[in-house]
Amino acid sequence: MHVIQQKLLELAKTQNLADLTLRKTGALIGESGSPQKIKHHLDKLIEKGLLLVGADGKILKPTNNGFDKKTKLISLPIVGSANCGPATVCADQKVEGYLKISLGVLGNHLKNKVNNLFVLRATGNSMNRASVNGKNIEAGDFVIVEKEFGTPNNGDYVVSTIEGLANIKKFIFDQQNKQIILISESSFDLPPIYISKEDYSGYFISGKVVGVIKKPDEEKMWQVASCIDMEKFLPPLSKEEHDYYSNL
Repeated sequence: MHVIQQKLLELAKTQNLADLTLRKTGALIGESGSPQKIKHHLDKLIEKGLLLVGADGKILKPTNNGFDKKTKLISLPIVGSANCGPATVCADQKVEGYLKISLGVLGNHLKNKVNNLFVLRATGNSMNRASVNGKNIEAGDFVIVEKEFGTPNNGDYVVSTIEGLANIKKFIFDQQNKQIILISESSFDLPPIYISKEDYSGYFISGKVVGVIKKPDEEKMWQVASCIDMEKFLPPLSKEEHDYYSNL
């Protein structure tokens, strides 16, 4: 995140930025003389979902993860990408945006854990044959992770830090050999990662995968939108014609 955006977020914690001019805002964060620069970074923060604008435009405040009683939406912090995320993947300063979902999408089993959840964007296809509540993990999906969950069980999907990078893998503890095995469930032939007992101290688990929000199928959405537009110029269809075309 740009240093100016970090300063703006800190300022927004104590002041309503909507009450300030761009010049005043810039002066308060030590960036005087370029109001357009301040506007650019404010727009970027709003675009990322890190700043919320009130419906009347009179409120500009930081987004906090949690449940909004007015909108009935839950905001979960997006802190990076699995397979290319930083070692400090759970750090608040790494938040790059918020995923807004309703309680029904999150699931009742997680509603009391909102403040213990964060989101990663999946990259690559090393887990495209995994099954998290019946969903696999593909590039572009949002992966919901629980930070504090205790000791992982065999078969859990965990986010772990290896060589400074965040990886999603299936956790297996090999009791006989006293080693951890991290398995990629993929359509590609990817070898497991083995971690011996002597090296546990250098292995860090950031959290347990508890949900997956699939990326939108943009091609299908475009096709549906195109069909809706075409229907506007067609005469009314009979039930038989409607059923015929719906089943094509």
